Amino acid sequence: MRNYTLIFCLLLSIYTSAQQNNMKAFIDSLMNKMTLEEKLGQLNLSSGVGNLPVITEGEGKIEFIKKGLIGASGGYNSLKASVEESRMGIPVITGRDIIHGYKTTFPIPLAMSCMWDTERIEKMARISAIEASCDGINWTYSPMVDISRDPRWGRVAEGAGEDVYLGSKIAEAYVRGYQGDDLSKENTILACVKHFALYGASEAGRDYNTVDMSKISMFQDYLPTYKAAFDAGAATAMSSFNVIDMVPATGNKWLMTELLRQQWGFDGFVVTDYTAINEMMHHGLGDLETVAVKALKAGIDMDMVGQSYIGTLGKSLKEGKVSLEEIDTACRRVLEAKYKLGLFDNPYKYHDKKRAKEVLLCKEHQDYARELAARSCVLLKNSNNTLPLKKEGTIAVIGPLANTKIDMLGTWAATRDTEPIITILEGIKNVAGKKAKILHAQGSFFTEHPYLLNVNNKTGKEITINKEESKAKLEEAIETANQADVIIAVLGEPRKWSGEAASRSDITIPACQKRLLQELMNTGKPVVLILSNGRPLALTWENENVDAMLETWHAGVQAGNGIADVLFGDYNPSGKITMTFPRNVGQVPIYYNHKKTGRPIDHTHKFTTKYLDVPNEPLFPFGYGLSYTSFNYSNISLSKTNLKGNEELIASVNITNSGKIAGEEIVQLYLNDPKASVSRAVKELKGYKKIYLTPGEIQKVSFVITPEDLKFFNSNLDYDWESGEFNIFIGTNSSEVKSSSIIWNK
Repeated sequence: MRNYTLIFCLLLSIYTSAQQNNMKAFIDSLMNKMTLEEKLGQLNLSSGVGNLPVITEGEGKIEFIKKGLIGASGGYNSLKASVEESRMGIPVITGRDIIHGYKTTFPIPLAMSCMWDTERIEKMARISAIEASCDGINWTYSPMVDISRDPRWGRVAEGAGEDVYLGSKIAEAYVRGYQGDDLSKENTILACVKHFALYGASEAGRDYNTVDMSKISMFQDYLPTYKAAFDAGAATAMSSFNVIDMVPATGNKWLMTELLRQQWGFDGFVVTDYTAINEMMHHGLGDLETVAVKALKAGIDMDMVGQSYIGTLGKSLKEGKVSLEEIDTACRRVLEAKYKLGLFDNPYKYHDKKRAKEVLLCKEHQDYARELAARSCVLLKNSNNTLPLKKEGTIAVIGPLANTKIDMLGTWAATRDTEPIITILEGIKNVAGKKAKILHAQGSFFTEHPYLLNVNNKTGKEITINKEESKAKLEEAIETANQADVIIAVLGEPRKWSGEAASRSDITIPACQKRLLQELMNTGKPVVLILSNGRPLALTWENENVDAMLETWHAGVQAGNGIADVLFGDYNPSGKITMTFPRNVGQVPIYYNHKKTGRPIDHTHKFTTKYLDVPNEPLFPFGYGLSYTSFNYSNISLSKTNLKGNEELIASVNITNSGKIAGEEIVQLYLNDPKASVSRAVKELKGYKKIYLTPGEIQKVSFVITPEDLKFFNSNLDYDWESGEFNIFIGTNSSEVKSSSIIWNK
């Protein structure tokens, strides 16, 4: 058997080498025929977004493509012009933000991360690629793998939360799903890892803002997710807007060349974020020609929309500021991506109307979207077993997010037709059936805050809320609630309040929505709060007062049906949050794997690290999530307590379903190094297992721990482990854990 394996590996190596040689020969021949302008054209991405003055947009774009001056652009007409009307016939590549599904929109990435299920996330990405690839798209600006500890940042909706271990596993899953095992297949697309790097740590949680951190923090807490995606084979990367060591990422040679290519071995191409080269001028790095040179020399291959390369590099070449070799290297990387996609063999392979008719929003994909909508839900509170609801009696569904289709999709949603979207009200009606009477009232607007209403208002006329209409909505809601046996309040954020350029300084539920909730509580009826939002919210008052809280996020095209499946118990919720929920915004940034302090909290002494007005602990910790059943954990059992060298440790617990219904539990393993050469986190996630237990069932869950799990980056940025004592934690979330300790020497 071993001989067959060796033969297979040898044949695979020979085949791969032959493919590389064929690609090199083809691109060599192609580039020998290209003019300088055509090479620069391959580095020019033209976007159809169009809220910035870009001369290659609109009617002029096709003429630029015919001249070979655009290498990436969307639409069939752009592709046709590049193939049939340009001198070289090089196909344009077409990229889009396929972030959580294409036409079949799944829950936002932050929501799906709460499943802790990489296989299902990979399948979601596979479906996304299948749909997008038949509709002209062969490149997605995803996954976003930025670690973020600040829920004020709107783009947390696009990521996997605050933990680097879980985030890395999810990053790998996205790449595998998009790219499959062969990029030349008609249903695979290029992944683009973004935003490289550190973008999720922007100061004040404000988009496009600066980032500043130590090298140890970079390597320990932020960079591993990017590396995991590249190790999984991601074909492209996108530069971030922020500075790193005070140099913008887009012009940072240490980041783009020394780290990404030389240390990590990345061989794909790097595209900027939208006009990121141009924006280096705002950072104070020089005029457009200067920053374009800086970007090229740093290792940036494609300019998204800014036209700095196509507009200035010819002049810079004549002046000796860049070399033809540097331009050729960038051009080659872009052409290699097109070659790997098979565009030179069949440029129209991604425009397949027959396949589009079969797969876009097909039943199989919609059913899967419904499943993920349910699995992404996190049960935050359930006093007196308020949930699941019975499919009987009178149920009032109240709130501004109860019956709004478009807001179910969340940020970056390609679905334009709202007809397929199932609202929460519709889902409740569908799942409850005919035995239950469903009432509905809007109850309030999303907000009455004048600044929030007008911050992105382009109409020129101030948006105001009619106070009489607001009062009437509230009175209607109270009247409706008084007729019900139970009230479902659907509150939170519309889709435009999260995602890019959607940072919020106040992450509580808006005042008018909270006023509605207070009035619903005053009826004395049981109140279930459904949260529809794109970030963790501060929910202290809500947690103290409502009977049950279900975090549903922006759950996608099948939001209503999936959420209703959870509400009525057709699915027992198993999601656990991947970002910490603060008590108030004053605790932000807040995250479970914080470092220790020399003055830990001690309420008997004044001069220790604590707030005067609120506990240090979050409202809901990382990894938290309830079930309709209950799980009991035994103490940790260790295979040994003293280890040496490359031995393995097995840490086990027995989990018992002590409730009355079957359910899933996510068992989490954390480690802590209490005595190290640098200050370590109080605990770090190092493993997890999702198990299914019937009532009364006991299951032993074991984790294999090796020295690899003990490694960290020290002050010299060496990745290694040190002899000593280690603490082991296993539990249902990052706070509720069983603990034990060992000694492990090298």
